[in-house]
Amino acid sequence: MKKYNYIIIGFLSVFLWNCSEDKIDFEQFGIITGKIVEANTFEPITNAKVSISPSNTSTFTDENGEYEFLDVAEGDYSVKAEKDLFITGFEPTTVKADQSVHVIIELDKSDALNKPPSVPNLLLPQDNSTNQGVSVQLSWSEAVDPDEDEINYKIIIKNDLNSDVITIENILETSYEISNLEYGIKYFWQIVASDGINNEVLSEVFNFETNNFPNNRFLFVRVINGNNVIYSSDENGNEIAITSPNENCWRPRKNTVTQQIAFLKTVNSQTHLFIMQPNGESVQQVTATIQPTAFKQSEIDFSWSLNGNKLIYSSFDKLYKINKDGSGNQLIYQTGNGNLITECDWSANGSFIALKTNNYNGYQCEIFTIDMSGSILQTILNNVNGAVGGLNISVDNQKILYTYDISAFENSSYRQLNSHLFIYDLISNTSTDYSTFKIPGTNDLDPRFSPNEAKIIMVNTSNDGLSQKNIITVDLNNLENRNLLFEDAQMPDWE
Repeated sequence: MKKYNYIIIGFLSVFLWNCSEDKIDFEQFGIITGKIVEANTFEPITNAKVSISPSNTSTFTDENGEYEFLDVAEGDYSVKAEKDLFITGFEPTTVKADQSVHVIIELDKSDALNKPPSVPNLLLPQDNSTNQGVSVQLSWSEAVDPDEDEINYKIIIKNDLNSDVITIENILETSYEISNLEYGIKYFWQIVASDGINNEVLSEVFNFETNNFPNNRFLFVRVINGNNVIYSSDENGNEIAITSPNENCWRPRKNTVTQQIAFLKTVNSQTHLFIMQPNGESVQQVTATIQPTAFKQSEIDFSWSLNGNKLIYSSFDKLYKINKDGSGNQLIYQTGNGNLITECDWSANGSFIALKTNNYNGYQCEIFTIDMSGSILQTILNNVNGAVGGLNISVDNQKILYTYDISAFENSSYRQLNSHLFIYDLISNTSTDYSTFKIPGTNDLDPRFSPNEAKIIMVNTSNDGLSQKNIITVDLNNLENRNLLFEDAQMPDWE
């Protein structure tokens, strides 16, 4: 028995020895490290998901955009990096035993493949258009976007007058009405299209020219934000503000020879006489040391000479003549009783002046004419009770238009109860009432002859002293024919 045991043990020993000669094939491991960065700026991308395939193991990048995979079996792998708003990136790599491989992946933003919109084409107004209004409808073709992104348009407008640039942004339609342009200016416009992703796309540049300032015959004043603003208008009501609502300007008077408008304006709490072009430009101050002054600044009136070289105006109890450039200021009349001169008008032939005087409360009124040496010629009204105003001499120098409150009412607020239009005939020395069809409870104020003197333009308003003032006309040949011309307006001029 022992013999056989020895044989078996020997056989096993030989078998095991022979087996130990064949090596066992163990799995080997390496490391993958790397970094995920933005493709253009190479800035690190934090919290990006990084996966390796085929093991499907994943991790996330740290604040430096770095990642790491430990104990990765030897072999070939694909490293994938993904992050919202970026295009997923892939990089191949090979892992070897006991080695570390470093894989950097650059990610493009997801809009990197986005294409820009097409260039919009300008449609209207056509290039080199003329006689455009100061409100212009701009239109252009739609910019087509290959990726169907929403398109925002921007309008850029320049001019040949100055360096001002008008920019209107965030337009979604393919048309836009631009308003408040200036007259007689050439404008250059361009459309910018943007999909919010790519660089902006610019159209070509078109130009158009606005028409010249209209030769409006009507001027009036409207109160805007507490200031008097002067407006110019045609008979169809196409109104244009020619002074700023940030300034207090009133009592416009146009001279048809020089085509200039004289007006009153508040400057450092003082009232001064100014002139300007019909479009409101080229403003020049006329008075300086001696300012126009009366019992109420809103009641002051002045007058041009026919040729437009001079103006007359009052200051307290004195009447002055001054050149329109502010030179040659000359005293031509002073009241003898200390009453104030509030209104004046200069005859077309330059031979005489009509004056309205009153006390410091606006009453005890007189209307009379003087020659150019200051001598009194004729008296129209003499020391009457109640308010008087609105002097205007007819072109033939034979009539004087004025208003008079026939109620003879007087109070501290200068309220008028029943102001009528009157025309005084200097030849026959007679006065005629032209307010016989006036609405009861209203006042006719601030009258002026029309250029052909067939009508009178004036203000009509309730006698409550609070209601809206409107400018109307009355036909002198048909006094019932009273027509509304401008609403919420006063101090008219019609030349």
